[in-house]
Amino acid sequence: MKPLSLAVVGHTNTGKTSLLRTLLRDSNFGEVKNAAATTRHVEKAAINNGSETLVYLYDTPGLEDAGGVLDWLEENTSPRSDGIERLQQFLESPAATGDFNQEAKVLRQLLQSDMALYVVDAREPVLNKYKDELTVLSWCAKPVMPVFNFIAEQDLTDWTTMLARRNLHVYSGFDTVAFDFEGEIRLWDNLATMLPDRGVLDRLITMRRREWQQLDIESKRDIAHFLLDVAAYKQEINEDDNPQPVLQTMQAAVRQLERKLQQQLFHNYRFYHSEIDTGEWMLKEFRQDPFDSELLKEYGIRTTTGAATGALIGLGVDMVTLGGSLGLGTAIGSVLGGVLPNMQTISDKLSGKQTLHIDPETITLLAARALDLLTALQSRGHATQTQIRMQSGKAPWQASKLPTALNKARSQSKWSSLNTHQPEQSHRERTESANDLIKLLGNS
Repeated sequence: MKPLSLAVVGHTNTGKTSLLRTLLRDSNFGEVKNAAATTRHVEKAAINNGSETLVYLYDTPGLEDAGGVLDWLEENTSPRSDGIERLQQFLESPAATGDFNQEAKVLRQLLQSDMALYVVDAREPVLNKYKDELTVLSWCAKPVMPVFNFIAEQDLTDWTTMLARRNLHVYSGFDTVAFDFEGEIRLWDNLATMLPDRGVLDRLITMRRREWQQLDIESKRDIAHFLLDVAAYKQEINEDDNPQPVLQTMQAAVRQLERKLQQQLFHNYRFYHSEIDTGEWMLKEFRQDPFDSELLKEYGIRTTTGAATGALIGLGVDMVTLGGSLGLGTAIGSVLGGVLPNMQTISDKLSGKQTLHIDPETITLLAARALDLLTALQSRGHATQTQIRMQSGKAPWQASKLPTALNKARSQSKWSSLNTHQPEQSHRERTESANDLIKLLGNS
């Protein structure tokens, strides 16, 4: 089946390259700036289904003086000629390499393409320059579908009225900043209605839905394994040891693991690592320390009020012993900065060992932050330059009621790569726990 050739056209600085970045899932395609005429040449890209190319997309320079082109056509071509004949005369003239070289590049590409997406900045009023652009484009005798960008809270009545008068009744709204997956599907579906054979675009729609569902599952699997890693993480110290060095080690390990998860989620949705590593501003809210009690409050996660709660895990910890333990008892009283002590076995208790785990509140917070980042990436256009913000501010479960899978992990130290210093192992029980957790995250 022949690939669809699609030219993306429109006035300067309406978001053509931004649209392409999002449709291609490629935040590195082209150059995006808040400046006129950023794109100077036609750039080609493809959407593939495996080894098969479904669509070729062409990013074209911005139309800057379509009115001038119309004046030239009226003065230098015969009205008895059809639109393509008149445009060919224009393209063979010195004007096409001079004052109107930008417009000439656009028209040449559209004449070679199957159809065009005409990108409109919905915030703009209907001006004569846009009417002139549509007139010139119509002479190419190719289907043109307007795509409204920056559509939030915009009244499109004047635009749709003008388009209808030019027999352009099919259009789409697609915000390249606030991405909406179903909005993209509607764009492809509307485009397909303008073609005699919609087979290629139907296959593209099917592929996109399959990819989107798989990405969601894979990302939640990454989150589930991350949470199991954290829940199973433990360190042992002697009863009278100062816990502070171990606490700092554990906190640093969890921070690093969360960072790796963030990078993986970015990679899944084709936001590249460079955007995390060099663009610290982008993830500012997700940089806040997960062991910061203020962050727990933002998510409505209630912290425990004293050492007693820490003593309830496993076989419990003798409060008298803890109270007489210099350093450890004090640390437990302040919930150990996200790390809970736990006497896991009688042998530990008799030998005076303490086992430290990440506490349920912090695990719950890490789950909430991971789901927030996932939601943000799923609604983020690939041309967006703004900071990623916390979305829900809600925890997926009560910290006092950790999911069964995470509670089980707390007694399975071999499940955590932080303990084994090796990639997570494919233990059957761990895999089953991860699958249970994925289902729970899917309902959050």
